[in-house]
Amino acid sequence: MASCLSVLLLLCLALAGSISGQQLSATFYSRSCPRALAIIRAGVRAAVAQEPRMGASLLRLHFHDCFVQGCDASVLLNDTANFTGEQGANPNVGSIRGFNVVDNIKAQVEAACKQTVSCADILAVAARDSVVALGGPSWRVLLGRRDSTTASLALANSDLPPPSFDVANLTAAFAAKGLSQADMVALSGAHTIGQAQCQNFRDRLYNETNIDAAFAAALKASCPRPTGSGDGNLAPLDTTTPTAFDNAYYTNLLSNKGLLHSDQVLFNGGAVDGQVRSYASGPSRFRRDFAAAMVKMGNIAPLTGTQGQIRLVCSKVN
Repeated sequence: MASCLSVLLLLCLALAGSISGQQLSATFYSRSCPRALAIIRAGVRAAVAQEPRMGASLLRLHFHDCFVQGCDASVLLNDTANFTGEQGANPNVGSIRGFNVVDNIKAQVEAACKQTVSCADILAVAARDSVVALGGPSWRVLLGRRDSTTASLALANSDLPPPSFDVANLTAAFAAKGLSQADMVALSGAHTIGQAQCQNFRDRLYNETNIDAAFAAALKASCPRPTGSGDGNLAPLDTTTPTAFDNAYYTNLLSNKGLLHSDQVLFNGGAVDGQVRSYASGPSRFRRDFAAAMVKMGNIAPLTGTQGQIRLVCSKVN
């Protein structure tokens, strides 16, 4: 009898786990929407071919989504008369884009499989496909997330690490999401693509000494000293190969050419210098570690089972 009860208890726990969340699968849509991944891949490839920067934008959307109440597509929700979303948060204003690409992909997926594929899963797959489109590594994206019916402006302002953070603060911010310091350094390599606004690196240009003089001088032309002047002007996070997903971000750090303060602190005589050197010496370890860290990041507090919903339109709740 005790043995039977133990088996029954295990079955109940397994069922509860499958309903309540956390369990994702790479084959989640293999029967319910077998064309989903191909549709997302084609949409991403077309968008990146038209504008290579869009690859970084789609990758950033996934990161900014997962760090705020989990990977639930909350970042995609527009403000309404009765609802304030995350897009107006300080780390998001002028930083996140690509919503039209996600909307177009979602519409195509909906045409193939009605209310089956979540916006959160589209973000996760689009991030992977964007990296691949720009020459980076691939990984098996775990699927089965559902979409939130809420978002949090407050959490977006508090949980997304700002460019002013040092290694200790970055490590703490990632640890709060279940990610290690090594994951943080690997995921920072996403800055091998994309751009940043002048307001986010002005202080580094004019007030920091661990910056290459010629590098700083070239950037000052479009990012003048007065606060508010040229705030929105953009510079590539990786000036060497700005639209190629490679390890140049780390080689730039060795030369004090990190654009953001939060970039250069990764190589500044501290605990993570060795990991940066390893990634700079060759791309293979970085590619492997980045892919593994992306899988871990994509598993931050997903909604699964009957939690949340599958939005018909990514920008609003059903």
